[in-house]
Amino acid sequence: MGIPHVLAVPYPAQGHVIPMMELLRCFVKQGFKVTCVNTNFNHECIVKAMNEKDGHVAEAIHMTSIPDGLGPSDDRNDFVKALKAIFDIMPGKLEELIEMINETEDNKITCLLADESMGWAFKVADKFGIKKVAFWPASAALLASMFSVPKLIEDKIINSNDGTVIKHQMISLSENMPAMNTENMAWVCFPDLEIQKSVFDVVLKTNEFVKLADFIICNSAYELEPAAFTSFPKILSIGPLIATNQLGKQIGHFWPEDSTCLTWLDQQPVCSVIYVAFGSFTVFDAVQFEELALGLEQTNKPFLWVVRPDMTDAMSEAYPKGFIDRIGSRGKMVGWAPQEKVLRHPSVACFLSHCGWNSTIEGVSNGMPFLCWPYFADQFLNKSYICDVWKVGVGFDKDDCGIIRQGEIRNKVEHLLCDRQIKERVLDLKGKVVNSVNEQGCSNKNLSTVIDWMK
Repeated sequence: MGIPHVLAVPYPAQGHVIPMMELLRCFVKQGFKVTCVNTNFNHECIVKAMNEKDGHVAEAIHMTSIPDGLGPSDDRNDFVKALKAIFDIMPGKLEELIEMINETEDNKITCLLADESMGWAFKVADKFGIKKVAFWPASAALLASMFSVPKLIEDKIINSNDGTVIKHQMISLSENMPAMNTENMAWVCFPDLEIQKSVFDVVLKTNEFVKLADFIICNSAYELEPAAFTSFPKILSIGPLIATNQLGKQIGHFWPEDSTCLTWLDQQPVCSVIYVAFGSFTVFDAVQFEELALGLEQTNKPFLWVVRPDMTDAMSEAYPKGFIDRIGSRGKMVGWAPQEKVLRHPSVACFLSHCGWNSTIEGVSNGMPFLCWPYFADQFLNKSYICDVWKVGVGFDKDDCGIIRQGEIRNKVEHLLCDRQIKERVLDLKGKVVNSVNEQGCSNKNLSTVIDWMK
């Protein structure tokens, strides 16, 4: 009998690939043969971002790729075009890949592990009679909101054609789940109606495709979302995966990490640094970028700021006049950071974040208080968890022009760093989520159940 062989298909976005790679490490440790299928475009980015040490870490996971249906110069942030290509082109390419692997390798594919957003892959797996596991890298509450679409349509809360909101209100998906603003539904957060409709169509399709999956596993912990997991028992908690890799190094990044920031952190006082990172999608206009820079300057605290080259237009001229000279060595700007190591560093005091789910659970897993600045999609829901449910962070208020001003940034930083109760709560939450992935923890037991079934 051959070794069980898992074929993994992440959704082609940074926030989906990294947790998938963390999960694949778990399968490698359990003796599985693992093949990860990225798009050609993302595969090239990942390989370029790896250094020699990364290659050693990733060598147990066979990395391969298939076309995503877009050209080299196409904008992969164009959701309408990208989603259409993913659903039209990739299924056939994945089918060809499975056939090729099964014909040429002794260890044929025994299980397909796919991002829930790539639900079409379960239909492909069904043709080959192989086991199917859906992986959801975000919160259970977000997935629950997607599974609740038929009820939301029935209750005339959203439109059945495009997902637009009919009734702007606070709703609860179940009696015990926290209230959710209908305007913050993942597909509603996009300002462009065409994008909104495309994302909503994907939600409808994947709701049907995921019924083919044998298990639905989620990168969250019961301790973080007890009501969501209780109300939607088909979703199994197996995370946070970051908590299983406290001594390891993440793989799957699209950009090279600038490790010089760790040396800079070594030179800062304990619990003094504001870590600022907005993920892979957030974009600022010139006014907001300048206000953020000046706000960080006004805190008089050391700060580490991840500034992607595409974060705002004319990056070389984006900083306020004299800003670089005035902050001197008190501020450190990098293009991309080894975030899991940064958040573990004793010099870091708080996390100014866009509230993407990966960043959210990485912050919680390291006992980090939050300054919340959501940008789109599920980030508003995650902010609600952070500020209203867990009470481990604070949000910012915009002015009448929709701008978060420098004074607001300075004041909220001061407020957060003086609030001992927030720090105590996040340390308590850290203990609970770390325990969830320990031997007797709920997440560890759930993952062990799935692994035993896969074997």
